Amino acid sequence: MERRRSLRRAGLALAAGALVLAGCGQPAEGKDAKADAAASASASAGAGAGAGAGASAKPSAAPLGPGEVRVGGEVAKPYTLTLADLRKLPQSSAPVKFTSAKGDQEHTYAGVPLYEVLKTAEPRFDQSKKNGQLRGVVAATGGGDYRAVFAWAELDPGFAKSQILLAVSEDGVPFDDAAGPRLVVPQDTKGGRYVSELNQLWVGVVDPVVDGAK
Repeated sequence: MERRRSLRRAGLALAAGALVLAGCGQPAEGKDAKADAAASASASAGAGAGAGAGASAKPSAAPLGPGEVRVGGEVAKPYTLTLADLRKLPQSSAPVKFTSAKGDQEHTYAGVPLYEVLKTAEPRFDQSKKNGQLRGVVAATGGGDYRAVFAWAELDPGFAKSQILLAVSEDGVPFDDAAGPRLVVPQDTKGGRYVSELNQLWVGVVDPVVDGAK
């Protein structure tokens, strides 16, 4: 009887040992599975975040090269031009006198009428309005973020007596290609709107500003 009890206790001990060993292996497998699942979830989240960032990124305007001028704004055909492009177009000349920080100036400039350059971009004026182009404005930006603004009527030959030029030379001396053209405003008595190192011409209309102020 005593022998049977001893054998029974030994059998129970072996069974208990087997259960402990089995239990010790199972959690390790569970941890590995959880780790794998977490890693997979993390990778998926990272991929999703990357895709979201790519979807929300917006392409920016290409940087301008030396001497390039971007023509844009409320136009149908924005484009970029250089002094070399301007020299290929029909030229006009303008003798001018104006006062600057350096004193009285008197020069003869040659270049292309600003109106012709902007007309190529096809400004989007509201033709349903009477003389809709008279609501138009042009902002010219030059070196050092210098900027001057014009009403469309100042450059449109249908309204203005003189023509604003994108000059390619001064007194017969060509401007350096890397410097770009110079805006010349013959009707101005001061040189403040003679924008040098021109790099941007923006066309717009005043309606959003004026109507938004009501």
